[in-house]
Amino acid sequence: MRISFEFFPPRTAQGRTNLARTAARLHAAGPEFFSVTYGAGGSTRDRTFETVQTLCDAGFGTAPHLSWGDDDAAAIDRRIADYLEMGVSRLVALRGDIPPGPGSQPKVRYAEELVAHVRECFGDGLQIEVGCYPEIHPNAPSPDADIAFLKRKVDAGANSCITQYFYNPDSYFFFVDQCRERGIAVPIVAGIMPITNYEGLTRFSDNCGAEIPRWIRLRLEAYRDDADSLRAFGEEVVTDLCAKLLGGGAPGLHFYTLNRAPPTLAILRRLNLLQDTQPVQRVAET
Repeated sequence: MRISFEFFPPRTAQGRTNLARTAARLHAAGPEFFSVTYGAGGSTRDRTFETVQTLCDAGFGTAPHLSWGDDDAAAIDRRIADYLEMGVSRLVALRGDIPPGPGSQPKVRYAEELVAHVRECFGDGLQIEVGCYPEIHPNAPSPDADIAFLKRKVDAGANSCITQYFYNPDSYFFFVDQCRERGIAVPIVAGIMPITNYEGLTRFSDNCGAEIPRWIRLRLEAYRDDADSLRAFGEEVVTDLCAKLLGGGAPGLHFYTLNRAPPTLAILRRLNLLQDTQPVQRVAET
């Protein structure tokens, strides 16, 4: 069973320092890797690179997110070569979000093209993760089409999949069954979003198509002005979700940490998944 954690690239030097401390704390769970997101259209290109460099320098296994954005194949190859020089052995290949706002729409290049390109140019040396959606990608024309898109990414050379977060375990198990029936045999790791507030979670979930079950949404709304009760309820709900997923055979958990350690650590502690290991010494905790 594998555990991994996702970060977004900080905007400031203080944010990078804080993230290093967060990574050191989460390292106690023995993660297989930390991933670092890549903004819409490659908008965080440099900050993502700097964050990956910081984590690699600290000795952490790190998986950069990568999408085409406005880059051509040569630029993608240079970035991957730089990552390989850092010691990166895993990428998360995505279509990437389309930048918002007016103006001409950029050409959309899908993750399957990126996966195929990496395999053609760099062989099998890199582990490639791709995304998937148990509750259906919001742009997919149908559930069957969504699984067909995923199959093409896997057929192009993806090694495993990480799901969008969800709170209904049945959606995950049904999705995995459907994937297996269509010949998708790679691991499908469950994406987990700790619950820490009401407004941010509901806004983001509505935008990305992740369903918050009505009973959870109503209780979160009731606790919106009671931070302690909301946190306790969120820990209970997400811990129960993780236990059901692992008990049902999920190969691992990928936590969307929002660059914070305590919510994820609280869940892992309740699951008895923290290890008695020391943080990497080169990252100072103060």
